Amino acid sequence: MKRVRHQRARLKCEFPVTHAPPLTLTTPLSAVPSVGPSRAAKLRKLKLRIARDVLFLFPRDFEHPPASAGVDELVDGQSVTLTGTITDAELVSRNPGRSIFGAILENDSGAVRLVFFNQPFRADQLPIGRRIRVRGVAKLNGLRFELTHPNVVTLTDDEEDDVEPPILPVYPLTEGVKQFELRQLATALVPKLASELAEVLPEPLRQRAAQRLADAGPVTPPNDEPVALPPIAEAIRQLHQPRSDAEVAAARSRFVFQELLVMQLALAMRRRNLTTALRAPPIQCTPKIRNRIWRRFPFDLTDDQTRVMATIAEDMRRQFPMNRLLQGDVGSGKTVVAFFAMLLTVASRYQATMMAPTEVLARQHHRTLTSYLSDARVRVGLLCGSLSSSERRETLAACASGELDILIGTQALLYDVRFGKLGLCVIDEQHKFGVDQRVALRSGGVDPHYLVMSATPIPRSVAMTQFGDVELSTLRSKPAGRGEVHTYLAHHGWRDRWWQFVRQRIGEGRQAFVVAPQVGDQPELDDGNVDDTVTSVTSIFQELSNGPLSGLNVALLHGRMETETKERVMNAFAEGEIDVLVCTSVIEVGIDVPNATVMAILGANRFGLAQLHQLRGRVGRGTHVGHVAVFVDGSHSPEEDERLKVFASTTDGFELAEEDFRIRGPGDVLGRRQTGLAPLRIADLSRDTHVLQVARDIAQDLIDENPDLHGAQWEGLRMQVLRRYEKTLDLGDIA
Repeated sequence: MKRVRHQRARLKCEFPVTHAPPLTLTTPLSAVPSVGPSRAAKLRKLKLRIARDVLFLFPRDFEHPPASAGVDELVDGQSVTLTGTITDAELVSRNPGRSIFGAILENDSGAVRLVFFNQPFRADQLPIGRRIRVRGVAKLNGLRFELTHPNVVTLTDDEEDDVEPPILPVYPLTEGVKQFELRQLATALVPKLASELAEVLPEPLRQRAAQRLADAGPVTPPNDEPVALPPIAEAIRQLHQPRSDAEVAAARSRFVFQELLVMQLALAMRRRNLTTALRAPPIQCTPKIRNRIWRRFPFDLTDDQTRVMATIAEDMRRQFPMNRLLQGDVGSGKTVVAFFAMLLTVASRYQATMMAPTEVLARQHHRTLTSYLSDARVRVGLLCGSLSSSERRETLAACASGELDILIGTQALLYDVRFGKLGLCVIDEQHKFGVDQRVALRSGGVDPHYLVMSATPIPRSVAMTQFGDVELSTLRSKPAGRGEVHTYLAHHGWRDRWWQFVRQRIGEGRQAFVVAPQVGDQPELDDGNVDDTVTSVTSIFQELSNGPLSGLNVALLHGRMETETKERVMNAFAEGEIDVLVCTSVIEVGIDVPNATVMAILGANRFGLAQLHQLRGRVGRGTHVGHVAVFVDGSHSPEEDERLKVFASTTDGFELAEEDFRIRGPGDVLGRRQTGLAPLRIADLSRDTHVLQVARDIAQDLIDENPDLHGAQWEGLRMQVLRRYEKTLDLGDIA
C-alpha cells in the first residue's frame, strides 16, 4: 500500500495538475465552469458570448417570492416559501425513464411532502438531513399539504431558517435556456467580475444626475433626499442579486440614466457637428421677400404658421444647415410652410427640392405649387417613377444645369439626381422614409438646409431620441373655416343605416371614402385555413357597387394598381366626378379633397391609432362637417377595443400620439428602418421620460463645456458614445 502511494506521489510531481485560467470579463462562456461548448452555443442566441455579456444581461422583471411561513399557516392553492430539513426521502422507478421522487420537509411548525416527477437527480440533491428552502404552491392532499416541483435552494449550516427569500431576477429566455441556468450563471460571475468593470460615470456626475432626477421625478423622494446612483460594480450586484426593491430602483436608475446619457451625448455631438463642420448657403428673408411670398397663398395664414415661418427664416439665414422637424396635426398647414421655405430659397437664387412618399402626393404638391406660381418665373419640375425615359433625362438635365428652381418628386430623387445650386431639402411625411434615405438626399458635395415634416405627431420622448439631433417646430392650430369631424364606433348592425347616410350626404353634393385593410388576398390562419373575416377592398367594392350604393359613381383605388390608373382615379375624385372612393390606406398621406366629408373605415381594429388618425384627416378639410364611422372585423382584443375608444374620444393628434405610445410601447411605435438608432436595452421611453429630459440637459451641458469629452475622466464615456453611435450618427470626425 505504501508503494502505491509513493508511485502516485511521483506521478503528481512528473505531471502537475493544470488549473483553469482565472475568470476575466473577456473569458468565453464556453470556458466558464459548468457551461461548456453546448450550453455556450445556446447562450449565444441571447448574444451572450463572454463573461462580461452576462453582467450586462439586464433582467426584464423581478420575482418577489412569498415570505417564509410555517406549515400550520398554509392555505390550499397559495404560493408559499418554507424552510426546513429533509427527514425522509424515497425514489420510486416504475417504468424505464419514469420516476417519482418524494421527500418530507419538516420544521418546528410541521411537515409537508415534496413531489418531483421524472427528476431522479433530486435523490442526490435532497438527501435526508439536508436543510433547504423551497418555494411553490401548497396543495392539500388528504390530511397533508404537498408541493409539486417546488423551487429548491440548498442552505448552508450558518444560514438561518427565518431569513426572507431573496428577490429573484427574471431574465429574457430563448429556446434551450432555462431561467435557473441564467440565475446560476449570474450568481457565479457577478461576485467575481463586477469589480473589474470600468466606471464611466464619475462620482460628481452621478451626484448631479441624482439631484436632477429627484427634482424631475414623478415622485418626490422621502426627506427630499435624492436616490443615489450607485457605482458600476455595486449597481451590477444590485441588479442581479438585489436585497430590496430600493436597490433594484437605484441600480435601474443608474443604468437607464447611463444609456440615455450616452444617446443624448451622441445627439448633442451631432448637433454641434452640424453647426461647426458643415456650411450651408445663407438664405435671406427681407420683409419685401416675405410679403411677396405670402401674397401667393390664396388664404390667411394661422398664427402658428407665421411663427414657424419666422423661425425657419431665422434658421436659414445662418451659414450652417438648418436641421428642423416640422410636426403638425392633419390639416394644420405644414405644406404651406414648406412652400414658403422653398420659395424663400429660390428668392436667394438657390434650388429647393421636396420628396414625398408616394407619386400621388408628389403630383398633388406639384399641382398645388404650380397653381400658386401660375404667373411667376419660378420653374417647378416633377420627378417620379412613371415618367418616360426622355422626360426623366430632360428633368435631370434641367436640374443639374440650375434651370429648374424647384424639383418635387418621390424616392426617385435619391438616385442620379444632381443639383446645380441646392439650398433646401424638404421631406414630406418623414416616417415613410428610413434614416439612410433621408441622409442620402442631402449628400452630394453640398450641405443644404434640411426640413422634414410629419403629420403624425411625435411623442415627446421619441422626439428627444429618434429626432434628438434636429430642432422641432409644431403646428397645433388649423386654418379657420375647417369643418368639425365626428367619429362613431359602429357595429355590424349599423351598416345598412350607414350606407343610407352616405347616400344622403352624396345627394347633398358631398363625396365619401370607404377604407378597407387589404386589397383582396385573404390571409391564412395558423391552421392553414383562409381568414375570410378580413374585409378586402375588392370585395367591398363589388358589394357596394351592386348593392347599397348602386347607381352612384363608385371607384376603386389601391396600391397594386398601375400608377397612371391611380393618378386618373384620384384626379377624377378630386374633380368631383367620383361619388365614393373604395380604397386601402393608400389615401392616408396628404390627399386633399375638401368636398369629401364622409368616411367608413372597415376592419378598423387592424390599423394603428396614428394610421386611423391620418385616414380621418382626409375628411373635413373643407367647410362642411365630417363624419367617420369605424367598423371592426372578426374577433378583436381588449387592446384593440381600447385603441378604438381612444380614437373616437378625441381628434387631437398629439393626444392620440401619446396614447398610441402608451398602449403599444416604443417597441411597436419605433422600428430600426425608421429610426436608425440602436435599440434601448434597459430604458423604457414610455416610463422614463423624466430621466430622458435630465440626460438631455446634462449631455448638452457636458458638450457645451467639453465638446469632444477630452480628459481621462471622460474617456470611458466618450468611447461608449462612439462604440454605440459612431456609424449611425456619422460621428467619425469626433472619433
